[in-house]
Amino acid sequence: MTGITLALSKGRIFDETLPLLAAAGIVPADDPERSRKLIIATNRPDVRLVIVRATDTPTYVQYGAAELGIAGKDVLLEHGGAGLYQPLDLGIARCRLCVAVQKGFDYAAAVRPGGRIRVATKYISSAKAHFAGKGMHVDLIKLYGSMELAPLVGLADAIVDLVSSGGTLKANNLEEVEEIMPISSRLIVNQAALKLKHDLVQPMIDAFAAAVRA
Repeated sequence: MTGITLALSKGRIFDETLPLLAAAGIVPADDPERSRKLIIATNRPDVRLVIVRATDTPTYVQYGAAELGIAGKDVLLEHGGAGLYQPLDLGIARCRLCVAVQKGFDYAAAVRPGGRIRVATKYISSAKAHFAGKGMHVDLIKLYGSMELAPLVGLADAIVDLVSSGGTLKANNLEEVEEIMPISSRLIVNQAALKLKHDLVQPMIDAFAAAVRA
């Protein structure tokens, strides 16, 4: 394609990107929640969107299947960011990466230096770095969904997961005990595309930057 492709995931990131796209003069031809299309045209013949799983967005951009993408900081930390230029924090899809435990669990005692706990998470790299900084031994258990279940059935002592309102934690008798970092979504760019398609890519970056400032 002679134009540019932007990789997006369905849901909150797509919804909160729409105003930024509009500010850049881009309107999607379809709503991915209603359409089964994975490649969505826009009102601009030189711009298309591809709908991918959130965790796959950096990979599509890294290998040039999309020139640009929008991905959460949590996803980028796990991916490692190889081959990606991250020019903008878009300030959308805000949440936080946290440690949570079942109410009544003595987390303070468990995380003393030399302590050992089992932690369920899909954010292995971030969790490993966080607990290493505490001088702790941690057994990491990789899960992909229903993280809150792990402490309830004795699979893990704690979880590391994204928290927005905290409602799901409360509903499952869990409580947030530590914030690891705030999370928001970034614009990511394929480094080769920035050079080879500079005349198309740079105006898009500038339009997003202006929309964020506004």
